[in-house]
Amino acid sequence: MNKKIIFTILCSMAMASFTSLKAQSGYKITFSSASLNDGRYYIGQHFRDQYVLVDSANAQKGSVVFAGKNKMERGVYVLLKDKKTKMFDFMIDDSRTFSIAFDEKMTNAGMVVNGSKANTLMFSYMAKMDWAHERAKEIGKDKDGMDKLSKEMKDFEDNYMSKNAQYKFTQLISMFGNIDVPSAIPAGSPDTNLRDWQARYYRAHYWDNVNLKDHSLIYTPQLFDKTNLYFFNVLYYQDADTIVKYAEVLFDKVVNDSTMLRYFMEFALPKYERSTKNIGWDQVFVSLVKDYYLTGKCTWATKAEVFNKKQTVDFLSQSLIGAMGQELLMADTNQSENPNDWISSHAFPQKYVMLWFWDPDCNHCKKQTAELKILYDSMTAVGNKVFEVYAVGFESDVQKWKNYVHKHQLPFVNVGGSNVNIDYQEAYNVHGAPTMILLNADRQIIMNKTLATKNVLPFIEQYEKTHPEQANRPPSQWQLEGIRRAKIK
Repeated sequence: MNKKIIFTILCSMAMASFTSLKAQSGYKITFSSASLNDGRYYIGQHFRDQYVLVDSANAQKGSVVFAGKNKMERGVYVLLKDKKTKMFDFMIDDSRTFSIAFDEKMTNAGMVVNGSKANTLMFSYMAKMDWAHERAKEIGKDKDGMDKLSKEMKDFEDNYMSKNAQYKFTQLISMFGNIDVPSAIPAGSPDTNLRDWQARYYRAHYWDNVNLKDHSLIYTPQLFDKTNLYFFNVLYYQDADTIVKYAEVLFDKVVNDSTMLRYFMEFALPKYERSTKNIGWDQVFVSLVKDYYLTGKCTWATKAEVFNKKQTVDFLSQSLIGAMGQELLMADTNQSENPNDWISSHAFPQKYVMLWFWDPDCNHCKKQTAELKILYDSMTAVGNKVFEVYAVGFESDVQKWKNYVHKHQLPFVNVGGSNVNIDYQEAYNVHGAPTMILLNADRQIIMNKTLATKNVLPFIEQYEKTHPEQANRPPSQWQLEGIRRAKIK
């Protein structure tokens, strides 16, 4: 064969191969439905509870086509309208050129896929799950029927997983499925309470099946849901030390991977820092910042960010549970300017002191102050005033505060105004009103969140159960000083 012809053929083959590779590097995805209105639509990726927009296109006559030259990575994507309204998820996996037709309700069973077996399998799997859910409602309490359905679904899942292990969706099911918890405590274990042991096992093994080296997971709803469940369900009712312990179990798995560590750290920390209701959550924030940001493990953090985190930690540390409450000396409604007349927040004969920062212009403050007065009066009437209330008027208009106190005959130790020894907002992290702080006999902070009035005595009862040394202890120096003052008066 003529060498020139051979060269031409080889060049043609090479160009065809190059063109094929170039085509494969792009994508063309078509969505169609009789219910698809004209307008702008978007493809997005999941990132925590938001979407990162990847592409957009206009729909016409019930169809929208997304096409581009860049190769989309494998993973979960979402079809959106209005940039934020989710329609449904789909996969980029075995193919980047495919179409999905859907019905008006966008049901999994109604999805018709051409050109992507991965999406065909995913929608068929989810349609089967939908069917099982409806079937379970029909069966109700019929045990035999439920046993039969459970076996059918187990066989279906086992078959699906074994035949389709190469697909991303299957891998996500495997990684984010339920953890198998042993039904019995292992022989030789010192534990005796099965339920408590299983709870600890579940927390310790929660992340076992997840490939945390796979960065594509940060763009899946599955990772967000599992992370959210971990921090705000599995760990939600635990004390601060337990939350920190298991948070660090996760963080330490990815401590050398800044991408994954940042994902989890920036997910959890803001919620713990900003919580105003959960007791001890500020301690979680402080501990995690100290252990990771302030030790240089958060390599992405700028010097300014680390500095700001340290400032916040220093501020919060003053009012953490277990910290010594700083003594306040404030003037009462007489507003004496002589410090010798100011009243201490600590020197009372009662074992417990409630610091109550409130504002007479705040409706919630007024409501809870009225409820607190009822509780206080009832304790006084039966001769068992479990705690003293040191009520700080959080109001710049001193006369308005004094008028409210007198009008409503508030029986607390009422203090306020500018005659005070220290900045109590700084000392007790008081951002606004109402704020409630409980101090024990040693005037340590034992609660730094505002409880409903009905929960104050149960909280103290529970505190003494978990701190039996506080239940029947002799009076502290502060209580003795308070008793002496009471006798002098």
